Amino acid sequence: MKVRWIIFLFLCGFAMLSYVQRTSLGVAAQNIMPDLHLSQLQIGWLNAAFATCYTLAQLPGGVLGQRYGARLTYAAVGLVGLVATIATPLAPVVLAGTALFIALLAAQGLLGLSQGPVFPMTAAVSQTWFPQRQWAMTNGTISLGMNIGGAMTAPLIVVLTAHLGWQGAMLWIALPAVLLTAAWAWYGRDTPKEHPRVTPEELAELEPSDLEKPAPMTRARMMQIVGQRDVLLLTFAYFCLNIVFYLLSTWSFLYLVQERHFTGLESGFAGMLPWIGAGLGAGIGGLLSDHMATRIGYRWGYRLVPMFSLPLAGLLLLVTVGVSAPYAAVLALMATFFMIELNEGPFWAAMMRVARSDTGAATGVLNTGGNFAGIVSAPVIGALSGAGNWHATFAIAAAFAFVGGACWFAIDPDRRVGARHPCG
Repeated sequence: MKVRWIIFLFLCGFAMLSYVQRTSLGVAAQNIMPDLHLSQLQIGWLNAAFATCYTLAQLPGGVLGQRYGARLTYAAVGLVGLVATIATPLAPVVLAGTALFIALLAAQGLLGLSQGPVFPMTAAVSQTWFPQRQWAMTNGTISLGMNIGGAMTAPLIVVLTAHLGWQGAMLWIALPAVLLTAAWAWYGRDTPKEHPRVTPEELAELEPSDLEKPAPMTRARMMQIVGQRDVLLLTFAYFCLNIVFYLLSTWSFLYLVQERHFTGLESGFAGMLPWIGAGLGAGIGGLLSDHMATRIGYRWGYRLVPMFSLPLAGLLLLVTVGVSAPYAAVLALMATFFMIELNEGPFWAAMMRVARSDTGAATGVLNTGGNFAGIVSAPVIGALSGAGNWHATFAIAAAFAFVGGACWFAIDPDRRVGARHPCG
């Protein structure tokens, strides 16, 4: 096996575990709220703490990741994320009341900071280790790993909670992060040229310009990135997409429990299905976008998937709250998540093509905009859903899906940062 595919498996592992860590709170919330005397709005604020710190860490994470390299960055991600993960179940042992809520906010914030560099560095590593014709596939398939993590979380937390309580369940999910981080620190490298097992044949498949570490970021180059038209358009469109993503990833389990009345192991199974749709969408979207890009060019090859899938996702959100049968709603959520995650590959590959060696910084901008949606949506969804107004929540998200799809009529992945004219 070529070394880049082993590196790729590590990236999938970090993406998967990051979503196990971040979605476990939403799944465990039904037990946490009565046990710790928290309201649904307070759970919304805990989600907002994660989303705020995660968003603020995107751009610094991408810039620092470019500077210090993937090997050190992912090791730091694993260690800090481990501390944050175990802090949530351990805090109630020694704290109560307001002090406990503040500690939970701090733990969720630290988890957000730890995960900030994960996906900007995923794109940067893909840009360095893989040929351009595979960029959408790698990002889409890594998102598949992310969604497998999301799919695993609901049944895993439900089963572990039944035997160990919610605190024991959240402690056990920390163990895989220890093993993955240690293995990466031993095997991972920043570039293919640094890895002793990479052959000359594998190096020859990559463009020479992509094999070098990027120069340290300067203020002028950073301003050029954040001011480029397509960077801004991609970031706004990704914000719109992530309004829907955060609704599905953070709140769909509670929607199924509260509005569709799933309970016990059945709730874990129902909560898993939307994530399966998401994983399939992420993998297929990356492969489809790369295939179309090689056939009809990168501009339209990356555009077509989001132009069609985002409006369809909006329509499916309206179907979800309109159907009466509980499992019909689950299938509608599954189809919605499928349509949303079709877009991970083309969004990230388009930004990589626009930014090239500054992929870490540029995708940090992209994911800042995407996850700002989590900051905005968490308290709003917490308040609306806590009042039982799920219909309005889904309708608002649908409107953002329509707007995000429309943005792609103006996005041009062939127009690169710093170039005067579009390049082919």
